[in-house]
Amino acid sequence: MPKPKVLLLGGAGFIGFGIASFLAQQRDCDLTIADQFSPGQKDSEFTELVARHNITLIEGDFTDPALFDYLESEYDYVYMLAAVVGVNRCLEHPEEVIRINTALTVNTLAWLRRSRVRRVLFASSSECYAGTTTAFNYPVPTGEDVPLCVEDIRHPRYTYAVTKMLGESAFLNCAVPYGFEATVVRYQNVFGPRMGFKHVIPHLVERFLSASENPFQIYGADQTRAFCYISDAVEGSVRAVESPRAAGKVYHIGATEEVSIETLVRAVGDIMGYRGGYARAPTYPGSVARRCPDISKARAELGYQPKVPWREGLERTVAWYCRFFESGARIPDGGFAAPEGLSYRGAGSA
Repeated sequence: MPKPKVLLLGGAGFIGFGIASFLAQQRDCDLTIADQFSPGQKDSEFTELVARHNITLIEGDFTDPALFDYLESEYDYVYMLAAVVGVNRCLEHPEEVIRINTALTVNTLAWLRRSRVRRVLFASSSECYAGTTTAFNYPVPTGEDVPLCVEDIRHPRYTYAVTKMLGESAFLNCAVPYGFEATVVRYQNVFGPRMGFKHVIPHLVERFLSASENPFQIYGADQTRAFCYISDAVEGSVRAVESPRAAGKVYHIGATEEVSIETLVRAVGDIMGYRGGYARAPTYPGSVARRCPDISKARAELGYQPKVPWREGLERTVAWYCRFFESGARIPDGGFAAPEGLSYRGAGSA
């Protein structure tokens, strides 16, 4: 019997690499990674995985539809993970977030229309209902059936969310006429080693190592998040792709312990031996006050159950980033920028 053929579009990214590692080690499959490969992604860990498991690589900018001609025409499973993300990127270059993420969705669907694929997983985000709980007082933890909503369509902060809403609708509605099954997962604050340098935990490590703040500024101290360790997100993703029950459905993939940003910051400081004071500071524009998913649907239908406590995952993640920064390696895609010093463009920036 032939091995299942699996394509990871955006497989060199944070979650994509995690899924690739899991599949290479836990599944007997024919694995292909297609990606533009941002600086730093082809590190020793990545190249070793590719070589050891004979993973096929296809490199290029998939906003160009011609790149899809290099893919095969038949796959059992496709993970559509490719996207640009990051609060700073949305605020500074919203036009690029719209262009890139929309083109990736449109081009992938055009390729699927002429290909034979059994199941596609579209990677979405809790950002799709960033304004729901604030504007309409929906409960937290939040289920998959809440309305998708942003508070101000003009604000560049929400460009990523808008492209993910488009993707959800596009893949779910094109699946039947194009001859594939679609499943959507909304990732909820996934973190871990190799997550890049545009997220809160790498920013905290960078700032604590610089030893330039005392008191240490806590941006958005009262805001809460439920942090999901990468291995749990990977397992949930694979379960969503492989489950016969998941076709045409949306699932939250995350954890359920709600943690304040102040608790997170102080935990990182404690891990890193910080002994100074703390001070509260404003948060990033458009950032939501609370976020915690209801994952009961994924538990019941996929057998999904997060295993790694947030503090344990945090210790692993901080240790990885400390090793990176202390090695003298260069940050490949930009580091921390404080909200008060961040300029952004777009109709909502006036």
